[in-house]
Amino acid sequence: MQLDSLQKVNASLNSLLNDKNGKYSRLFLPMTFYHNISHNQFRLSEDPVTNSMFNETLERALLRVYLKRPDLVRNTQTRLDAQGLVSTSQDATIKTKTAIVEKVAPTPTEALPVPVDVVIKKPNFWKFSGDGYLQFLQNYVSGNWYKAGESNYSMLGTVTLNANYNNKQKVKWDNKLEMKLGFQTSKSDTLHALKTHTDDIRYTSSFGLQASKRWYYSLQLIANTQFMRGYRNNDERVYSDFLSPLNVELSLGMRYNVDWFKGKLKGNVNIAPFAYHYRYVGREDLVTRFGIEKGKHYVDDYGSSLNIDLTWKFSDMVRWKTRLYGYTSYKRTEMEWENTLTVQFTKYLSTNLYVYPRFDDSRKRDDHHGYFMYKEYLSVGLSYSF
Repeated sequence: MQLDSLQKVNASLNSLLNDKNGKYSRLFLPMTFYHNISHNQFRLSEDPVTNSMFNETLERALLRVYLKRPDLVRNTQTRLDAQGLVSTSQDATIKTKTAIVEKVAPTPTEALPVPVDVVIKKPNFWKFSGDGYLQFLQNYVSGNWYKAGESNYSMLGTVTLNANYNNKQKVKWDNKLEMKLGFQTSKSDTLHALKTHTDDIRYTSSFGLQASKRWYYSLQLIANTQFMRGYRNNDERVYSDFLSPLNVELSLGMRYNVDWFKGKLKGNVNIAPFAYHYRYVGREDLVTRFGIEKGKHYVDDYGSSLNIDLTWKFSDMVRWKTRLYGYTSYKRTEMEWENTLTVQFTKYLSTNLYVYPRFDDSRKRDDHHGYFMYKEYLSVGLSYSF
């Protein structure tokens, strides 16, 4: 009898260790009411197969909970049956991929710091440009042109140099030097084998402080004279010379930077309500010709001035440059309007049409043209820009 009891206990332990149907999971799952527990406890005969010692102990423990602590019951067998059978899990072999490290980008090794020479370049706010012409032309000059001259066929050389400063912080300083010198021969002139028909040196400097996008407070300086002596046909008298005259104007006002038609029309308009004009004549015999009292070499006055300087690039071949200058002291008025239409045939070959009307009521009135003077020429020749 004792041997049978030991065998029965051993069988129960083995069944616990080899539980493949999950019947002992009742001990670990949330408290559930099972119908077969009450059925097994109250039936008349015992089933030795199903009613093992461990099963009997387990069922009595659960029955005691049902009777004394029904509040612990969370589920019923009816609900479990409605959910269906629990799928059995399959043991899956986990395979490790040792090559996964190859898919990760290798960490770059940091190179050792190498000494580098640091070069600091100072920004260059200057912009330089210019152009030059050497041309042959047909020239027309009115008889009362203030620097003398003669209509004829001749040769002309012009050079324009620009040096402009812009620090991109509201400061601009534009400088332009224009030089023109033209010679002609005249069969009718028996005294001069060669004389000038165009002779001009003009320097324009404009310093501006930005007031808005295109407007600048401007201080402008304009100075002009000529290279050589000016003669007329069959006349030994000198009508103009270097520093005879020298015109200097200093003005204070506003300047507007023009940039229209997608950059095709560029330039500036300078309006100066306050202007100081100074004229110097070095040759004593020419002082009265330029509105200066005899015995003096200079005259100065105050007034207002207007200066418009524009370049309109119609195409790569056609360009129009114009300069309109006006000054008035409210006692005298001086105006001049230079126009140059350039047709560029090739990089080095072009033709120029030049028209230059001028008005100056400080000079002696001419019987034919009054205070107006005119100059015009048409030329073809070499050109170069940079």
